[in-house]
Amino acid sequence: MLLILFQVYVLDKIHLHQMVTPYIYFIFILWLPFKINRSWLMVLAFVLGFTLDSFRHFPGFHAAACVLMAYIRPFIINLLIPQEGSETNYEEPSFQSMGGMLPYLIYMAILIFIHNIWLFLLEAWQLADVGYFFLNTLFSTIISLLLVFIVELIFSRNQKFRTNTK
Repeated sequence: MLLILFQVYVLDKIHLHQMVTPYIYFIFILWLPFKINRSWLMVLAFVLGFTLDSFRHFPGFHAAACVLMAYIRPFIINLLIPQEGSETNYEEPSFQSMGGMLPYLIYMAILIFIHNIWLFLLEAWQLADVGYFFLNTLFSTIISLLLVFIVELIFSRNQKFRTNTK
């Protein structure tokens, strides 16, 4: 809920040349555990997006973008982490669990880009000005990725390495 309030009352007030829209609320989806049930993942993403939509005049846009992000998340995790890798030793995605900064940044960048491209496509409902659409998506993704990275550094999540011994 704090992420939604921060998004609505702080980040939504920031307008950078009408070209950049900073989003951070979806960090909740990025940080969910590896082993979360896919149905619960989709439900939580819908609730998160719908909650933000309730503060706005775009009903369902953020909900749709969050659900798409949640749907694609397991595929991205499987591509970036070896099958017998970190998800069996750690509970949630992080720098540690994904094998370093680069795989984690790629994970975040892909999901944030997918969220933004779908959200802005729904908002515009057309591609009349393709250049503006792609620049808006690109710059918003870069700013959002930077914000998520800063939050990740500020609120470091100490994850314990799980072993097979009890």
